[in-house]
Amino acid sequence: MADYYTNFSLQLRLPDVAAQTYALALAERANSINQGEGPPEDIHPAIRDHADNWGFEVKADVVEGQPGLWLHSSNGGIDAVCAFLQHLLQMFDPTGRVTFQWSHDCSKPRTDAYGGGAAIITARKIKTMSTSEWLCKHAR
Repeated sequence: MADYYTNFSLQLRLPDVAAQTYALALAERANSINQGEGPPEDIHPAIRDHADNWGFEVKADVVEGQPGLWLHSSNGGIDAVCAFLQHLLQMFDPTGRVTFQWSHDCSKPRTDAYGGGAAIITARKIKTMSTSEWLCKHAR
């Protein structure tokens, strides 16, 4: 039996400690939903809609001398992390953008196990691509 992984690690700078506290509380609530608790009524719909895919950790961090977050995973959660980052941009940095990459890996050599992707996230748009989609598009 093989184990499959989707790895990413990124940092997000936030404007202040209040934004960091908000983001950490939101991440904790989303993680609770993922663990089987019912969603609270006041959670943002974009987060609630992706809570089932919440496979990543969110930690307090200092980024470029400001409060921030460190987000990382080996279990995926790409759609959820994109929605979370977009929500934070909408709240705290409407003209900002976040970019990150992820990798797919496997504990055994499998022909479908390797690859990755990238995302560009703004307050208005999430654009992602995977290496397998890129290969299919350009291999013709």
